[in-house]
Amino acid sequence: MTGPRPLWPESSLLAQLSGMDWAIVLSAFALSLIGLATVYSASYELPLDFTPRQAIWVALGLVVMAVLFFVDYHLLTDLSLPLYLGACGLLGLVLVIGSQRGGAQSWLGVGPLGFQPSEVAKLATALFLARYLAEVNRPILSLQQIFLAGVIALVPMALVAVEPDLGTAAMFVPMLAGMLLVGGIRLKVWVVGVIAFVVVAAGVWLFVMQPYQRERVRTFLEPGSDPLGAGYQVRQSKIAVGSGQLTGRGYKQGTQSQLRFLPARHTDFIFAVLAEEWGFVGVVTVLGLYAVFIVNGARVALRARDREGILLVVGLLSFISFHVLYNTAMVVGLVPITGIPLPFLSYGGSFTLLAFAATGLILGVDVRRFVNR
Repeated sequence: MTGPRPLWPESSLLAQLSGMDWAIVLSAFALSLIGLATVYSASYELPLDFTPRQAIWVALGLVVMAVLFFVDYHLLTDLSLPLYLGACGLLGLVLVIGSQRGGAQSWLGVGPLGFQPSEVAKLATALFLARYLAEVNRPILSLQQIFLAGVIALVPMALVAVEPDLGTAAMFVPMLAGMLLVGGIRLKVWVVGVIAFVVVAAGVWLFVMQPYQRERVRTFLEPGSDPLGAGYQVRQSKIAVGSGQLTGRGYKQGTQSQLRFLPARHTDFIFAVLAEEWGFVGVVTVLGLYAVFIVNGARVALRARDREGILLVVGLLSFISFHVLYNTAMVVGLVPITGIPLPFLSYGGSFTLLAFAATGLILGVDVRRFVNR
Protein backbone atom coordinates (compact mmCIF):
# COMPACT_ATOMS: atom_id res chain seq x y z
CA MET A 1 0.00 0.00 0.00
CA THR A 2 1.21 3.45 -0.85
CA GLY A 3 -0.12 6.62 0.68
CA PRO A 4 -1.55 9.61 -1.17
CA ARG A 5 0.79 11.53 -3.39
CA PRO A 6 2.32 14.58 -1.68
CA LEU A 7 1.27 17.97 -2.97
CA TRP A 8 4.83 19.23 -2.81
CA PRO A 9 7.87 17.17 -3.83
CA GLU A 10 10.48 15.83 -1.48
CA SER A 11 13.07 18.27 -0.20
CA SER A 12 15.63 16.66 -2.51
CA LEU A 13 13.88 18.36 -5.39
CA LEU A 14 15.39 21.70 -4.37
CA ALA A 15 18.82 20.19 -4.85
CA GLN A 16 17.84 19.27 -8.40
CA LEU A 17 16.92 22.80 -9.52
CA SER A 18 20.39 23.18 -10.97
CA GLY A 19 19.61 20.19 -13.18
CA MET A 20 16.41 21.71 -14.53
CA ASP A 21 16.31 22.49 -18.24
CA TRP A 22 16.87 26.22 -17.96
CA ALA A 23 16.87 26.59 -21.75
CA ILE A 24 13.10 26.08 -21.67
CA VAL A 25 12.64 28.69 -18.95
CA LEU A 26 14.93 31.25 -20.57
CA SER A 27 13.45 30.83 -24.05
CA ALA A 28 9.89 31.24 -22.70
CA PHE A 29 10.92 34.32 -20.70
CA ALA A 30 12.79 35.85 -23.66
CA LEU A 31 9.79 35.31 -25.93
CA SER A 32 7.56 36.97 -23.33
CA LEU A 33 9.82 40.02 -23.14
CA ILE A 34 9.85 40.28 -26.93
CA GLY A 35 6.08 39.91 -26.86
CA LEU A 36 5.70 42.74 -24.33
CA ALA A 37 7.86 45.05 -26.45
CA THR A 38 5.96 44.17 -29.61
CA VAL A 39 2.55 44.55 -27.95
CA TYR A 40 3.62 48.01 -26.81
CA SER A 41 4.75 48.95 -30.29
CA ALA A 42 1.53 47.63 -31.84
CA SER A 43 -0.85 49.25 -29.34
CA TYR A 44 0.72 52.34 -27.75
CA GLU A 45 -1.26 54.69 -30.01
CA LEU A 46 -4.55 52.90 -29.40
CA PRO A 47 -7.09 54.33 -26.91
CA LEU A 48 -6.24 51.46 -24.55
CA ASP A 49 -2.62 50.56 -23.86
CA PHE A 50 -2.52 46.76 -23.65
CA THR A 51 1.07 46.53 -22.41
CA PRO A 52 0.46 46.91 -18.64
CA ARG A 53 -2.24 44.25 -18.79
CA GLN A 54 0.01 41.88 -20.69
CA ALA A 55 2.82 42.51 -18.18
CA ILE A 56 0.45 41.49 -15.39
CA TRP A 57 -0.51 38.32 -17.29
CA VAL A 58 3.16 37.44 -17.82
CA ALA A 59 3.87 37.95 -14.10
CA LEU A 60 0.90 35.77 -13.16
CA GLY A 61 2.02 33.23 -15.75
CA LEU A 62 5.43 32.96 -14.10
CA VAL A 63 3.69 32.31 -10.77
CA VAL A 64 1.49 29.62 -12.37
CA MET A 65 4.56 28.06 -13.98
CA ALA A 66 6.35 27.90 -10.62
CA VAL A 67 3.34 26.39 -8.84
CA LEU A 68 2.83 23.67 -11.47
CA PHE A 69 6.56 22.96 -11.46
CA PHE A 70 6.49 22.21 -7.73
CA VAL A 71 3.22 20.24 -7.74
CA ASP A 72 3.76 16.60 -8.70
CA TYR A 73 2.20 16.04 -12.12
CA HIS A 74 1.01 12.61 -10.96
CA LEU A 75 -1.28 14.37 -8.50
CA LEU A 76 -2.77 16.38 -11.36
CA THR A 77 -3.28 13.32 -13.56
CA ASP A 78 -4.91 11.56 -10.60
CA LEU A 79 -7.36 14.48 -10.48
CA SER A 80 -7.64 14.72 -14.27
CA LEU A 81 -11.18 13.34 -14.52
CA PRO A 82 -12.80 15.96 -12.24
CA LEU A 83 -10.61 18.64 -13.85
CA TYR A 84 -11.75 17.50 -17.30
CA LEU A 85 -15.42 17.37 -16.31
CA GLY A 86 -15.12 20.80 -14.69
CA ALA A 87 -13.56 22.26 -17.84
CA CYS A 88 -16.33 20.76 -20.00
CA GLY A 89 -18.87 22.20 -17.57
CA LEU A 90 -17.35 25.65 -17.99
CA LEU A 91 -17.51 25.26 -21.77
CA GLY A 92 -21.19 24.39 -21.46
CA LEU A 93 -21.73 27.38 -19.19
CA VAL A 94 -20.16 29.66 -21.81
CA LEU A 95 -22.88 28.67 -24.26
CA VAL A 96 -25.52 29.83 -21.75
CA ILE A 97 -24.14 32.95 -20.07
CA GLY A 98 -20.85 33.63 -21.87
CA SER A 99 -19.98 36.97 -23.43
CA GLN A 100 -19.25 37.41 -27.11
CA ARG A 101 -15.96 38.79 -28.42
CA GLY A 102 -14.55 38.55 -31.90
CA GLY A 103 -17.62 36.79 -33.27
CA ALA A 104 -17.54 33.91 -30.75
CA GLN A 105 -19.33 33.44 -27.44
CA SER A 106 -16.24 32.12 -25.71
CA TRP A 107 -15.71 34.21 -22.57
CA LEU A 108 -16.77 33.93 -18.95
CA GLY A 109 -16.35 36.73 -16.47
CA VAL A 110 -17.70 39.75 -14.68
CA GLY A 111 -17.33 43.22 -16.18
CA PRO A 112 -13.91 43.77 -17.80
CA LEU A 113 -12.40 40.66 -16.19
CA GLY A 114 -12.86 37.41 -18.05
CA PHE A 115 -11.20 34.25 -19.27
CA GLN A 116 -11.64 31.66 -22.00
CA PRO A 117 -12.57 28.21 -20.62
CA SER A 118 -11.32 26.72 -23.89
CA GLU A 119 -7.74 27.28 -22.71
CA VAL A 120 -8.47 25.55 -19.40
CA ALA A 121 -10.03 22.70 -21.40
CA LYS A 122 -6.83 22.20 -23.41
CA LEU A 123 -4.81 21.67 -20.24
CA ALA A 124 -7.43 19.44 -18.59
CA THR A 125 -7.80 17.34 -21.75
CA ALA A 126 -4.03 16.83 -22.00
CA LEU A 127 -3.93 15.64 -18.37
CA PHE A 128 -6.90 13.30 -18.83
CA LEU A 129 -5.56 11.82 -22.08
CA ALA A 130 -2.15 11.27 -20.48
CA ARG A 131 -3.79 9.42 -17.59
CA TYR A 132 -6.02 7.30 -19.82
CA LEU A 133 -3.38 6.34 -22.40
CA ALA A 134 -0.77 5.64 -19.70
CA GLU A 135 -3.09 3.13 -18.05
CA VAL A 136 -3.43 1.20 -21.33
CA ASN A 137 0.22 0.11 -21.01
CA ARG A 138 0.49 -1.79 -24.29
CA PRO A 139 2.66 -1.13 -27.38
CA ILE A 140 -0.27 -0.84 -29.82
CA LEU A 141 -3.62 0.72 -28.95
CA SER A 142 -6.79 -1.12 -29.87
CA LEU A 143 -9.50 0.51 -31.97
CA GLN A 144 -11.68 0.81 -28.88
CA GLN A 145 -8.94 2.60 -26.96
CA ILE A 146 -8.29 4.95 -29.89
CA PHE A 147 -12.02 5.63 -30.14
CA LEU A 148 -12.29 6.45 -26.43
CA ALA A 149 -9.29 8.76 -26.63
CA GLY A 150 -10.93 10.47 -29.58
CA VAL A 151 -14.14 10.93 -27.61
CA ILE A 152 -12.19 12.51 -24.73
CA ALA A 153 -10.81 15.12 -27.12
CA LEU A 154 -14.02 15.45 -29.16
CA VAL A 155 -16.27 16.54 -26.27
CA PRO A 156 -14.46 19.82 -25.45
CA MET A 157 -13.62 20.27 -29.12
CA ALA A 158 -17.30 20.14 -30.08
CA LEU A 159 -18.30 22.52 -27.28
CA VAL A 160 -15.70 25.05 -28.45
CA ALA A 161 -16.77 24.63 -32.09
CA VAL A 162 -20.38 25.46 -31.19
CA GLU A 163 -19.34 28.87 -29.75
CA PRO A 164 -18.31 29.10 -32.72
CA ASP A 165 -14.51 29.11 -32.43
CA LEU A 166 -13.32 26.57 -34.99
CA GLY A 167 -9.70 27.72 -34.81
CA THR A 168 -9.39 26.97 -31.10
CA ALA A 169 -11.39 23.75 -31.52
CA ALA A 170 -8.96 22.54 -34.18
CA MET A 171 -6.04 22.84 -31.73
CA PHE A 172 -7.28 19.73 -29.91
CA VAL A 173 -6.48 17.67 -33.02
CA PRO A 174 -2.65 17.96 -32.94
CA MET A 175 -2.72 17.26 -29.20
CA LEU A 176 -4.70 14.06 -29.74
CA ALA A 177 -2.63 13.03 -32.76
CA GLY A 178 0.68 13.49 -30.95
CA MET A 179 -0.43 11.52 -27.90
CA LEU A 180 -1.89 8.71 -30.01
CA LEU A 181 1.34 8.51 -32.00
CA VAL A 182 3.34 8.02 -28.81
CA GLY A 183 0.66 5.75 -27.33
CA GLY A 184 1.02 3.35 -30.27
CA ILE A 185 -1.11 3.24 -33.42
CA ARG A 186 -0.92 1.16 -36.60
CA LEU A 187 -0.35 2.74 -40.02
CA LYS A 188 -3.68 1.52 -41.40
CA VAL A 189 -5.47 3.21 -38.52
CA TRP A 190 -3.75 6.49 -39.43
CA VAL A 191 -4.98 6.08 -43.02
CA VAL A 192 -8.54 5.47 -41.83
CA GLY A 193 -8.20 8.43 -39.48
CA VAL A 194 -7.12 10.75 -42.30
CA ILE A 195 -10.08 9.63 -44.43
CA ALA A 196 -12.43 10.17 -41.50
CA PHE A 197 -10.91 13.61 -40.93
CA VAL A 198 -11.60 14.58 -44.57
CA VAL A 199 -15.20 13.40 -44.26
CA VAL A 200 -15.68 15.31 -41.00
CA ALA A 201 -14.05 18.41 -42.51
CA ALA A 202 -16.52 18.28 -45.40
CA GLY A 203 -19.38 18.02 -42.92
CA VAL A 204 -18.01 20.97 -40.93
CA TRP A 205 -17.81 23.03 -44.14
CA LEU A 206 -21.40 22.24 -45.11
CA PHE A 207 -23.20 22.28 -41.78
CA VAL A 208 -21.05 23.96 -39.08
CA MET A 209 -18.99 26.80 -40.53
CA GLN A 210 -20.49 30.26 -40.54
CA PRO A 211 -20.61 32.25 -43.82
CA TYR A 212 -17.72 34.51 -42.74
CA GLN A 213 -15.60 31.44 -41.95
CA ARG A 214 -16.25 29.95 -45.40
CA GLU A 215 -15.33 33.31 -46.91
CA ARG A 216 -11.96 33.19 -45.14
CA VAL A 217 -11.21 29.82 -46.73
CA ARG A 218 -12.30 31.04 -50.17
CA THR A 219 -10.08 34.10 -49.75
CA PHE A 220 -7.16 31.84 -48.84
CA LEU A 221 -7.70 29.84 -52.04
CA GLU A 222 -8.16 33.01 -54.14
CA PRO A 223 -6.26 35.81 -52.32
CA GLY A 224 -7.01 38.47 -54.92
CA SER A 225 -10.75 37.86 -55.08
CA ASP A 226 -11.65 40.41 -52.38
CA PRO A 227 -8.59 42.55 -51.47
CA LEU A 228 -10.62 45.18 -49.61
CA GLY A 229 -12.96 42.76 -47.85
CA ALA A 230 -12.22 39.24 -46.63
CA GLY A 231 -8.72 39.33 -48.14
CA TYR A 232 -7.72 42.61 -46.49
CA GLN A 233 -6.08 41.13 -43.39
CA VAL A 234 -3.78 38.71 -45.14
CA ARG A 235 -2.90 41.29 -47.80
CA GLN A 236 -1.81 43.84 -45.18
CA SER A 237 0.00 41.15 -43.23
CA LYS A 238 2.02 40.11 -46.30
CA ILE A 239 2.92 43.74 -46.96
CA ALA A 240 4.12 44.12 -43.36
CA VAL A 241 6.23 40.95 -43.46
CA GLY A 242 7.72 41.76 -46.85
CA SER A 243 8.57 45.37 -46.02
CA GLY A 244 10.72 44.28 -43.07
CA GLN A 245 13.39 42.89 -45.43
CA LEU A 246 16.67 41.97 -43.67
CA THR A 247 16.82 44.14 -40.54
CA GLY A 248 13.37 45.75 -40.46
CA ARG A 249 12.12 49.32 -40.41
CA GLY A 250 12.99 49.79 -36.75
CA TYR A 251 11.12 49.67 -33.46
CA LYS A 252 7.77 51.50 -33.69
CA GLN A 253 8.61 52.48 -37.28
CA GLY A 254 6.43 49.98 -39.15
CA THR A 255 3.98 51.63 -41.53
CA GLN A 256 1.41 48.83 -41.56
CA SER A 257 1.15 48.71 -37.76
CA GLN A 258 1.68 52.35 -36.83
CA LEU A 259 -0.69 53.64 -39.51
CA ARG A 260 -3.23 51.00 -38.42
CA PHE A 261 -3.52 49.21 -41.75
CA LEU A 262 -2.92 45.85 -40.05
CA PRO A 263 -5.90 44.55 -38.01
CA ALA A 264 -5.51 42.54 -34.78
CA ARG A 265 -1.84 43.54 -34.74
CA HIS A 266 -1.34 43.01 -30.99
CA THR A 267 -3.02 39.57 -30.98
CA ASP A 268 -3.30 37.28 -34.02
CA PHE A 269 -0.98 39.29 -36.30
CA ILE A 270 1.72 40.24 -33.81
CA PHE A 271 4.24 38.20 -35.80
CA ALA A 272 3.67 40.49 -38.80
CA VAL A 273 4.45 43.52 -36.61
CA LEU A 274 7.65 41.86 -35.42
CA ALA A 275 8.66 40.99 -39.00
CA GLU A 276 8.07 44.55 -40.23
CA GLU A 277 10.03 46.18 -37.41
CA TRP A 278 12.91 43.71 -37.08
CA GLY A 279 12.95 42.01 -40.47
CA PHE A 280 14.48 38.64 -41.24
CA VAL A 281 16.87 38.95 -38.29
CA GLY A 282 14.02 39.37 -35.82
CA VAL A 283 12.00 36.54 -37.37
CA VAL A 284 14.94 34.12 -37.21
CA THR A 285 15.63 35.12 -33.60
CA VAL A 286 12.06 34.45 -32.49
CA LEU A 287 11.76 31.20 -34.45
CA GLY A 288 15.11 30.16 -32.97
CA LEU A 289 13.76 30.72 -29.45
CA TYR A 290 10.71 28.62 -30.29
CA ALA A 291 13.02 25.92 -31.65
CA VAL A 292 14.99 25.93 -28.39
CA PHE A 293 11.76 25.59 -26.39
CA ILE A 294 10.33 22.78 -28.54
CA VAL A 295 13.55 20.80 -29.00
CA ASN A 296 14.37 20.89 -25.29
CA GLY A 297 10.76 20.01 -24.50
CA ALA A 298 11.09 16.98 -26.79
CA ARG A 299 14.22 15.97 -24.87
CA VAL A 300 12.20 16.14 -21.66
CA ALA A 301 9.73 13.66 -23.17
CA LEU A 302 12.55 11.34 -24.22
CA ARG A 303 14.05 11.20 -20.72
CA ALA A 304 10.80 11.23 -18.72
CA ARG A 305 10.66 8.56 -16.05
CA ASP A 306 7.25 7.09 -16.96
CA ARG A 307 4.71 6.72 -19.75
CA GLU A 308 2.38 9.25 -18.14
CA GLY A 309 5.05 11.94 -18.17
CA ILE A 310 6.01 11.21 -21.77
CA LEU A 311 2.41 11.44 -22.96
CA LEU A 312 1.74 14.63 -21.03
CA VAL A 313 4.80 16.44 -22.42
CA VAL A 314 4.02 15.29 -25.96
CA GLY A 315 0.43 16.49 -25.69
CA LEU A 316 1.44 19.91 -24.37
CA LEU A 317 4.23 20.35 -26.92
CA SER A 318 1.95 19.28 -29.77
CA PHE A 319 -0.58 22.05 -29.35
CA ILE A 320 2.07 24.68 -28.54
CA SER A 321 4.06 23.71 -31.65
CA PHE A 322 0.95 23.76 -33.81
CA HIS A 323 0.01 27.21 -32.51
CA VAL A 324 3.44 28.46 -33.60
CA LEU A 325 3.26 26.68 -36.96
CA TYR A 326 -0.26 27.83 -37.81
CA ASN A 327 0.11 31.44 -36.67
CA THR A 328 3.37 32.03 -38.53
CA ALA A 329 1.95 30.36 -41.66
CA MET A 330 -1.24 32.42 -41.36
CA VAL A 331 0.49 35.80 -41.41
CA VAL A 332 2.15 34.98 -44.75
CA GLY A 333 -1.02 33.57 -46.29
CA LEU A 334 -0.13 29.88 -46.31
CA VAL A 335 -3.23 28.85 -44.33
CA PRO A 336 -6.67 30.42 -43.82
CA ILE A 337 -6.98 33.18 -41.24
CA THR A 338 -8.40 32.18 -37.88
CA GLY A 339 -7.96 33.35 -34.29
CA ILE A 340 -4.85 31.36 -33.39
CA PRO A 341 -2.51 33.39 -31.11
CA LEU A 342 1.25 33.03 -30.91
CA PRO A 343 2.49 31.50 -27.62
CA PHE A 344 4.18 33.99 -25.24
CA LEU A 345 4.02 36.81 -27.85
CA SER A 346 0.36 37.55 -28.55
CA TYR A 347 -1.66 39.68 -26.16
CA GLY A 348 -4.18 37.72 -24.12
CA GLY A 349 -4.49 36.60 -20.53
CA SER A 350 -6.02 33.14 -20.86
CA PHE A 351 -3.59 31.92 -23.51
CA THR A 352 -0.57 33.47 -21.78
CA LEU A 353 -1.45 31.63 -18.57
CA LEU A 354 -1.96 28.40 -20.54
CA ALA A 355 1.47 28.70 -22.18
CA PHE A 356 3.20 29.22 -18.83
CA ALA A 357 1.14 26.46 -17.19
CA ALA A 358 2.22 24.04 -19.92
CA THR A 359 5.83 25.12 -19.40
CA GLY A 360 5.59 24.48 -15.66
CA LEU A 361 4.19 20.99 -16.23
CA ILE A 362 6.91 20.15 -18.76
CA LEU A 363 9.62 21.27 -16.33
CA GLY A 364 7.91 19.34 -13.53
CA VAL A 365 7.98 16.14 -15.57
CA ASP A 366 11.66 16.71 -16.27
CA VAL A 367 12.82 17.28 -12.70
CA ARG A 368 10.80 14.36 -11.32
CA ARG A 369 12.96 11.88 -13.11
CA PHE A 370 15.25 12.42 -10.07
CA VAL A 371 12.72 12.20 -7.22
CA ASN A 372 10.04 9.95 -5.73
CA ARG A 373 11.65 6.79 -7.08
